[in-house]
This record gives sequence, C-alpha cells and structure tokens, in this order.
Amino acid sequence: MPRRPTLFVPGVYYPLYNRGNNRQAIFFESENYLYFLRGVKRYVRPAAEIIAYCLMPTHYHMLVRVKTSEVLETSEVSMVVSRAMQKFLISYTKAINKRFSRVGALFQGQFQAKPIQHYDHLLYLCIYIHANPIKDGLVNFPEDWIYSNYLEWIGKREGMLVDREFMAEHFSSSDEYRALVKEYVITRSLPDDVRTYLRAYE
Repeated sequence: MPRRPTLFVPGVYYPLYNRGNNRQAIFFESENYLYFLRGVKRYVRPAAEIIAYCLMPTHYHMLVRVKTSEVLETSEVSMVVSRAMQKFLISYTKAINKRFSRVGALFQGQFQAKPIQHYDHLLYLCIYIHANPIKDGLVNFPEDWIYSNYLEWIGKREGMLVDREFMAEHFSSSDEYRALVKEYVITRSLPDDVRTYLRAYE
C-alpha cells in the first residue's frame, strides 16, 4: 500500500471519508451500520475523538480530532491513526465479504483525509455531515436518519461516539445547532471557500 501523504497531527481536526468501490453500496442492512459503528469505537476512538459522523448507503463521513500524546512523537501519532483506520476498514470489508459471499475491494482506495485549517470550515463541515441524508433524498429531516450522531448533538439520544465538549464550546445550545442545520437544508447556501473545501467530500 502506498504511503499516505497526510500527516495526522495531534489536536488537529480531520474529515475522514470514503465511498464504495465504483460508487457501490457499503451498507446493505441495518446490522452493517451497527457493526461499522462498533468498529469506530474499537479502532478509531482510541486514536481520535469522534466529533460528527454520518453513515450513508454508499459512503461515510467522520469528523475527528486526533488525540494528543505525552509519550509519542507526531510522526508516531500519525502512524497510530493511519493504522487504526486501516485495521478498521479491513475488518469491516472482511465482515461484509463474508456476510454476503463477496470478494474484492469494498472501498474506493484509501480513505480521504484533509486537515481543517479554518474555523468556518470546521463548523460548516459538522452541518454538512449531518445534513447529508437530506441532500441525498433519504429522509426529510436529519433526526430521521439514525446512522449519524445528529440525535446526540440535539440531545435526543445518549451515544458514546460524540464529543459534547466540542458542542458546548462552538454552539450555544442544541437549539442553535438545530436551527443552523435547518437553515442549510432549506437554502443549501455555503460560503464559496467552504463549498470549495467540501467539494472533495461530495
């Protein structure tokens, strides 16, 4: 496997994204989504805080913050994150291939990751991730899509894959965040620089 060019820096936010090979499905039944989330908890969460996520039939989005370490160098932390994602996605692929008697790659190459360098990009990415099921026509309201942590964000579900300190730091209340997501769903309006940044994840 070619060396990943992205360096995962402690304390920095990254969207992690990939879609199915040939844009095909990666989730086929509800248990697949739950198995994926168990894998996130097992493999990814020890290396990175989970901020926002949304699992779609053909792709996934995760926004994470790389955990800091007092004993590891930055290059070592980066390797920990990369290996965690690699083990996680290989594990998921093997499980799906076994479940559905399929062979070959499930995902379209390596997962994508790009450090977030602007505050606006960080906040709009949360909104974009949680609004994804509406954009793709799967549901009419973000709270109706159970395979994201939007319900945790608005206080309607108690889940472990969420960073409540992040929510409290960047949004005054769950009602404020709900209103921002609703505004985006209605207008689909984003600043040009944010739209350019998000284009890689559409």
